Amino acid sequence: MAQIFKAKKKPLQQKSVVLDITAMDHQGRGIAKYNNKVCFVSGALPSEQVKATLVDDKARYSSAITHKVIKASGARVAPFCEHYNHCGGCQLQHLEASQQVAEKQTAVNQLFEKFAKQKNLNWQTPLLSKSTHYRRSARIAVMFDKAAKKMRVGYRASGSKNIVSINQCAVLSEAFADIFTLFDDLINQYKPLHSISHLQLCESDDHSFVIIRHTKVISDEFKALVEQAASHYKYDIVWQGESDVIEHSHLAMPFYYLEEFNLKFEFGLDNFIQVNSQVNQAMLKQSVDWLNLNGDENILDLFCGIGNFSLVLAKQAKTVTGVEGVTSAVAMAAQNAQTNSIANAQFHCFDLTQKIQNALWFSKDLDVLVLDPSRTGAMAVLEQLPLKQFKTILYVSCDPVTLARDSAIISQAGFDLNKIGLMNMFPHTGHIETMALFQRR
Repeated sequence: MAQIFKAKKKPLQQKSVVLDITAMDHQGRGIAKYNNKVCFVSGALPSEQVKATLVDDKARYSSAITHKVIKASGARVAPFCEHYNHCGGCQLQHLEASQQVAEKQTAVNQLFEKFAKQKNLNWQTPLLSKSTHYRRSARIAVMFDKAAKKMRVGYRASGSKNIVSINQCAVLSEAFADIFTLFDDLINQYKPLHSISHLQLCESDDHSFVIIRHTKVISDEFKALVEQAASHYKYDIVWQGESDVIEHSHLAMPFYYLEEFNLKFEFGLDNFIQVNSQVNQAMLKQSVDWLNLNGDENILDLFCGIGNFSLVLAKQAKTVTGVEGVTSAVAMAAQNAQTNSIANAQFHCFDLTQKIQNALWFSKDLDVLVLDPSRTGAMAVLEQLPLKQFKTILYVSCDPVTLARDSAIISQAGFDLNKIGLMNMFPHTGHIETMALFQRR
């Protein structure tokens, strides 16, 4: 067989460039022009001039990392975390907190203008929370560092698979304040614990859980040792081995309570819940306020999870039909409906990327559509639904690019964007969560 020679791509020679930053993108990077194309600059703010190291140079854009600020923005502040320049968890600690929200809103405006051809959006007051210790769940990586000849416990470095050892994380719930030092000591002290690949943290309203994922069998002796050490910190330890099954039947079921709606949500440790409980409660209250239901509506809640929106709205509407692709989440949603004595909500398991015409949950007797998709958005199902049957669409987004793209589909179906608002679920990061309300023309 003939072999075709293909020259290897030469590695980019990193060099320093001086850049004038004109804006910020939806990932929290500064935007500049370099060689007549867009350059995304990590660590830079609008109106700044910086000296940056070029790390990527593609045909249509380049990327750089700030290493010196020549002219600083008035909104620049000193990062509060000792690991900020190395850890990839936060991207915006160098920007004043209220300005973070303003820049995120500007980024969404730009995306709507680009993808949906819409300007002058009707922005509502953003939903905010405390800016530190807001995360009730997180994933901590564990990996052997060959150079340091030790196991590292921490977060991924920015743009890398390497692990940054963490002492404390100021955005993580205070319940886990000592988690890094505790497990760094344990794992490095006992070789059988080197099979631990990551820790999943979850704080429920009355318990803190640490799910320990391990790739090889860990003996009961060493499990007991870890559980004894963790007991001083009031963590419930859950082991997840080669089978990928999380076993916590002997522990109390985790839950969160929504006082305003008198609802208790139980969830499995493998189920998705919103990371920021304060913003979650504000988000649900806002959904009720914006929809302004009168009790006669039939609601379709797609990507419903464990029923976070479904059960709140069921108290205001005639019926709610929740649809979710994860079997365990659907089971938990049905259980939560029963626990809270809600009889007008039903739940179905269905892959919403597939054809829906024969789906048992599909009905034309629906008034309100609620969407809370993953970052990939809801395009697959929006292109199939007869959208004109709905009077109102509430879209809860964790990615502004797919929200803007999907908004174009909704607009073409005859809807106006009535309201839009930021939900700052992840302060100090580039993540943008948004709620949008569409009304049929």
